[in-house]
Amino acid sequence: MRSESKPRRKRKAMKCHKVPVIGGALKGKMIEIPSVNTTRSSKSILRESLFNTLQYDIIGADFIEVFAGSGSIALEAVSRGASHAWCIERNKDVFDILKGNIERLAEDKITPILGDSFDEFPKIAAMVSKESERVYYYFDPPFSIREGMDDIYDKTVSLIEGIEPGSCEAVIIEHMTAIDMPDKIGDFELQKRKKFGKSSLSYYR
Repeated sequence: MRSESKPRRKRKAMKCHKVPVIGGALKGKMIEIPSVNTTRSSKSILRESLFNTLQYDIIGADFIEVFAGSGSIALEAVSRGASHAWCIERNKDVFDILKGNIERLAEDKITPILGDSFDEFPKIAAMVSKESERVYYYFDPPFSIREGMDDIYDKTVSLIEGIEPGSCEAVIIEHMTAIDMPDKIGDFELQKRKKFGKSSLSYYR
């Protein structure tokens, strides 16, 4: 007797909240942010400070957001005039939200990449550095207090050491304030650090 196949369960939709793009052509447009422990949304005050620092330098440059989550930083970058951005995210549910944000707001300006940042970034960086004269790299690794993330900053530093310096405008790392990032990573030297409570931004050039 043939057994009837069980109907597939629909995947539960991930809960989200929304934050606006702060400035530029997309100002006021809403970005969906996953409400889960696997991703963190960069605070509005942090995003605003970042782009106040970069200002008009971002215009016409390329941008890579390495641990992208919702893509809020890349969306802010293209809103303010970045030529193109790449977003890498490994969590499939979060990636679906990232892709939705891009399709709604900047489909022709951002390329989403599903995969582990430590596997995908070297390939994307090598391609972009060959084709672009000016590239900004943004790293926002998961906080090391999470389970299985003890070596996350060491692995992130190793990625940065492999960046081709010729076309690199800046490497920006969003990290735990409690972590002392090195004064030098490969060819890049720490230029500025700004604290936002538990999170900080470190700029390398």
